[in-house]
Amino acid sequence: MKILVLANFGMGLYNFRKELLKELIKQNKEVYISLPNDEYVPKLKNLGCKFVETNLERRGTNPLNDSKLLLHYIQMIKRIKPDVVLTYTIKPNVYGGLACRITKTAYFTNITGLGTAVENKGSIQKITLMLYKTGLKKASCLFFQNGTNLKFFSDKNIVKDKTRLVPGSGVNLEQHTFEEYPCESQNIRFLFIGRIMKSKGIEELLQAAKIVKQKYPNTKFDLIGHCEEDYQQQLNELNKSEVIIYHGQQSDVHSFIKNSHATILPSYHEGTANVLLESASSGRPVLASRVSGCKEIFDEGISGFGFEVRSVDSLVEAIIKFINLPYEQKKAMGMAGRKKMEKEYDRKIVINAYMDEIEKLKGGMI
Repeated sequence: MKILVLANFGMGLYNFRKELLKELIKQNKEVYISLPNDEYVPKLKNLGCKFVETNLERRGTNPLNDSKLLLHYIQMIKRIKPDVVLTYTIKPNVYGGLACRITKTAYFTNITGLGTAVENKGSIQKITLMLYKTGLKKASCLFFQNGTNLKFFSDKNIVKDKTRLVPGSGVNLEQHTFEEYPCESQNIRFLFIGRIMKSKGIEELLQAAKIVKQKYPNTKFDLIGHCEEDYQQQLNELNKSEVIIYHGQQSDVHSFIKNSHATILPSYHEGTANVLLESASSGRPVLASRVSGCKEIFDEGISGFGFEVRSVDSLVEAIIKFINLPYEQKKAMGMAGRKKMEKEYDRKIVINAYMDEIEKLKGGMI
């Protein structure tokens, strides 16, 4: 059986879906991956995947380039002749879905989040939803990472059936093992992991860090992630004045999670936040905006605290509330988060869902 996977970048495919790829290869499936060539491609090849390069602008809106992408997908599918295509993220979902419809190829789509184009109302949202409706129409299965996204697509009449809810990408419980909580005598360290951009709540976080540092000068704010928007100068200035410690992009985030007391994610929207899954799996409390894709991952006051999205005051309140918790309660929060991950977010749940749908598809082919 041939399986083609369409994605927009290697890091997401390797970090969050390599276990699925390994399982497919283990079951003697011929796995092709198609995405832009980056530093993760050799790692994906080492798993046993066959690589086909696709030039794709993740944020581009040029219709000509998108037309070329659609044509590229059609030609590739005709050449490889996969039994099923797995797609992730907006452009592979839309144009990969269209290519599968044109070539009459079975495909599974994973809605990893609504994305800024859909979250922001207006003409871009209307165009994106129209494209989604066209691209998803004939999908054999539509995987959603949270119930709110599923309801949104259903209410907009983009999807009707063939949907399946999964716990995000799940978390590898062995890779993100439970770590002992940092010693009580250490300064409290908060960790942000994510792309440095407005929709991740970076503006609110930087403002909150300034306020909290004035009241609690020994508190540390570690930030990890590639600066995708125009925040570099601000990061440099706040780093210099020791309001934050900016580490840039890091390949190993687990060591940073291990040394932190809590992870903060003030994101405006998520499918299911992998950063929170990995932090909770490692035994760290999470502080996150009360939005779909974040709020489901923690239990309020038990494994984390929520705060209002886009609100500096609410974020500051949550941070200070956490700082003032007794040490043993902070530690207990981390343990509760790990238990929740074991019960509800094990990555094996996601892998089993995909394998189940592939078996159904195979049954229909016979």
